[in-house]
Amino acid sequence: MTLTIITLLPSLQNTNGDAENAAVLAKRAGWAGLDARVVAVESRDDLPERVDAIVIGSGTDAALDVARTRLLDLHDDLRRWGTEGVPILAVGTGWELLSWGIELPDGSGVEGLGILPGRAVPHPAGRITGDLVVSERGTKQLLVGFENHARAYVGAEGSPLGRVRAGEGNALGSGQEGVVMGAVIGTHLHGPVLAKNPHLADRLLRTMAERAGLSYERGEQTRVVDAYAESARIAHLAAAGVDLESATATSPDV
Repeated sequence: MTLTIITLLPSLQNTNGDAENAAVLAKRAGWAGLDARVVAVESRDDLPERVDAIVIGSGTDAALDVARTRLLDLHDDLRRWGTEGVPILAVGTGWELLSWGIELPDGSGVEGLGILPGRAVPHPAGRITGDLVVSERGTKQLLVGFENHARAYVGAEGSPLGRVRAGEGNALGSGQEGVVMGAVIGTHLHGPVLAKNPHLADRLLRTMAERAGLSYERGEQTRVVDAYAESARIAHLAAAGVDLESATATSPDV
């Protein structure tokens, strides 16, 4: 069996390289001895027969209307995948388009697909950029990445990805980052997030494998690559002023 990871609208939703999270999943699956492929889906006509995971990256505000129109054709598929427990990773505006909607500074808005709770609203301080470190909800493992967004996210306080240790995340004093509903994850973490946070990639892969009746165990090459990722993570935490031991030991659950 071949695991199929689709990357949605990569021509529009890849300004921070987030569409490449799909390639991270496929590569790690291969290192684990599993067959996997990435399929770029620009419209519903491109959908493969089987879908084991979905990645949608971040795009520009200029592309919001076009991206939303294309995603509307996939609305029923996205809702079905989410209900069935197929992993969906949505980053930046890709996440915002799956929410209740996006409010723009001029008072207009873009209606979301309603797959995830909450909505994106203009941040009073303007664009937020910088290192972002998050203590993941439940596991308390640290997620690292870079945030680059001009909107805050409200209305999903009960189901965040985790608690912010450095950076803004969902902002407006929430102290939270991202949103999770079942196997659907929305986040501001760029990086790509799965390359910088191998444990999150592995969790998605285990879910994919289990749904397909397979098992996922990290391959030897994965361990080599992850050693480099860990060095980068430590440097990222230091740059963000977060101490690794104290952050994992004292971070409260969300």
